[in-house]
Amino acid sequence: MEKNMKGDPIIWGIVLVFSFFSLVIVYSSVGSLALKRESVTTESILLKHGLLVGLSLVLTWMAHRINYKWYWGVSKVALWIAPLLLVYGFVFGSKLAGATRAISIFGLSFQMADFAKLALITSIARILAKRQREIDKAFSIESVEVIMNKSMWPAILWCSVICGLIALFNFSTAAILFATCMLLMFIGRVPVKQIARLFVVGGVAVAFALIAGQRWGTFISRIEKFLHEGDTVFQAQQSYIAIWRGGYLGLGPGNGIQKDFLPLSYSDFVFSTIIEEFGLLFAALIIFLYLGLLYRSMKVAMNSKKAFGGLLSAGLAFSIVIQAMVNMGVAVGLGPITGQPLPMLSMGGTSLLFTGISLGIILSVSRGDIQENEDGELAPNKDSEEEDNDE
Repeated sequence: MEKNMKGDPIIWGIVLVFSFFSLVIVYSSVGSLALKRESVTTESILLKHGLLVGLSLVLTWMAHRINYKWYWGVSKVALWIAPLLLVYGFVFGSKLAGATRAISIFGLSFQMADFAKLALITSIARILAKRQREIDKAFSIESVEVIMNKSMWPAILWCSVICGLIALFNFSTAAILFATCMLLMFIGRVPVKQIARLFVVGGVAVAFALIAGQRWGTFISRIEKFLHEGDTVFQAQQSYIAIWRGGYLGLGPGNGIQKDFLPLSYSDFVFSTIIEEFGLLFAALIIFLYLGLLYRSMKVAMNSKKAFGGLLSAGLAFSIVIQAMVNMGVAVGLGPITGQPLPMLSMGGTSLLFTGISLGIILSVSRGDIQENEDGELAPNKDSEEEDNDE
């Protein structure tokens, strides 16, 4: 393990702990799903989920073995592919949770929004990294704004286009990605005026796409029910009951009751199942691990020798942790129903795989600019000139 699993050991530990616990909690919560489908059993669901968890870990390992500078070039191609896949999924995709958002390949359902998130965050990191050296040489705030005016409009337009396309069928994912991009620009030293432009242009694009897309009615209904105290939706009611039953220590693994009544207790509301069976104290540990992932990823960003690596690590960590906080917030009643899975823990396909890739990229950045060659000797990598010269 020491030879083949390079990078931040604490991040690796968090990934492995979450992967193992995902198998436990999914197996415990899919009983009701197996009863609804005559052709499957809890064991077959666990086997499928276990294979996806294993594949996610393989993708994490593969992504972390690649020098993160390679993703600089990949992001250029992925950024053009992402809108095409989103449009194709919207027009020809299969129905999933009331919206056309998935593409079926070899019997598996792939949500293209997960690919688009990774492509956009990587590209925004690349665009910001190209201007960091120029910002360091700037003599005033006005000169920084001039530098950013030359490069940020493409980032603003790409962010607006991709978030707008995602909002056609999944507003919560678009909102999380939009917030991640604004945070990434903030730590990338983008002036407030430019961030405000992104907020206006991107907000208009997302709002228009939401109204014109498939989820406007659902969006309004969820907001109204969340704000109206006497109109709690069924999922939220069952989630609150599960949390109340769990208490501080929980009922024990497999002893939960509400998972048989709570819709999507193995994905969107898996956090409620965790509290019911393992208790609030264990749920606090889950939150601590997500915050630990964010802390270690930001430490990786600070220690990175290249701006691209630091921005890439920070952006991907923000995306994962914000999604986790949104999921847990919904489960405990801090926000309207969103339909976001809990990263690394919920049962799922595309989300699990692309989260694995994102974690692998963060671990790749944590390896730094000194890599181990095939003979086991330490040797410096050739500096990539793309980050300095690519325009």
